[in-house]
Amino acid sequence: MASLKRTPLYPLYKGEAKLIPFGGWELPVQFTSIKEEHRAVREAAGLFDVSHMGEVTVSGPDATDYLQRLTTNDVSKLNVNQAHYTTMCYPDGGTVDDFLLYKKGDNDYLLVVNAANTEKDVEWMHKQTVGDVHIADVSDETALLALQGPRATHILQQLTDCDLSDIRFFRFLPDVEVAGVKVLVSRSGYTGENGFELYLAPEDAPTLWRELLAAGEADGLKPCGLGARDTLRFEAGLLLYGQELSASVSPLEAGISFAVKLNKSDFIGKSVLVAQKEGGLKRRLVGIEMVGRGIPRTHYPVYAGGEEIGEVTSGTQSPTLGKNLGLALVASDYSALGQEVEIDIRGRRVAAKVVTTPFYKRS
Repeated sequence: MASLKRTPLYPLYKGEAKLIPFGGWELPVQFTSIKEEHRAVREAAGLFDVSHMGEVTVSGPDATDYLQRLTTNDVSKLNVNQAHYTTMCYPDGGTVDDFLLYKKGDNDYLLVVNAANTEKDVEWMHKQTVGDVHIADVSDETALLALQGPRATHILQQLTDCDLSDIRFFRFLPDVEVAGVKVLVSRSGYTGENGFELYLAPEDAPTLWRELLAAGEADGLKPCGLGARDTLRFEAGLLLYGQELSASVSPLEAGISFAVKLNKSDFIGKSVLVAQKEGGLKRRLVGIEMVGRGIPRTHYPVYAGGEEIGEVTSGTQSPTLGKNLGLALVASDYSALGQEVEIDIRGRRVAAKVVTTPFYKRS
């Protein structure tokens, strides 16, 4: 079996955190407890090592046209130093991956893709190349920290002269000096909170990690692992590839139509997505709240009227809301709010209902 990869921060937390294998990497699942770290991000701030994420640059005279054909969102609407959320689809409408796309300059882009998909994504991108385009996997040259929570701006501002209030949501600035190191500062995240994602050279990551934790100590900043990252994104209704999205689930079925611009020029999978929209979706991603006792977990079957109508994609006991909640992909006929369903929990069918998502929105 191939050995697990480690981020540049591994030496700093190997004795402090509980580590697990994830997407080919050895990563911290928690430092203290998932609930404590989750609460820190909702109430103060949390710091995540997400250096396992993949980074791919796309440049060259035809880069914009290429990405417009490759991805579902409208690249032509991006300004320099702006990012958006998008997907790549297969010709049958299934999802290759979902990711952030950053416009660094004219015909100069950075894609931040899911760790386990990086190799597959780059291979797919090369196969679709048309025109004068240069694609480079720069994952090994990039570390990524996420500082998230209501105190994130106050903490980060202590370490830089850059006025962070100038960086609006889904905007970024390259080459910002933070704690003496050069950082691409992006106002974005995967938690449902205000915060930043910080891209930098791997050799500078330990310095920034230490400086941030020191600067944030008085504000209640905690180092956080994958466990809290998952419960936070789940509450905020943010999708996880391999669960809510996959090669067999389209972005429309997964409820992210805002990232699919069917009125733009042709892109891979467009004809199938247009047909899905015009013909009515057969499946939809919905929120589920348990009425009976039990926690819905990934792949648990969902029933209505004695018939299996879908399955749970993600589920947990929400640390913020204290409710047992799930996301589920179900037949569209059963997707209305208030619809009564049952979740098969280890052979026992437990009452649940369809509810609004996201489960949590920051005030």
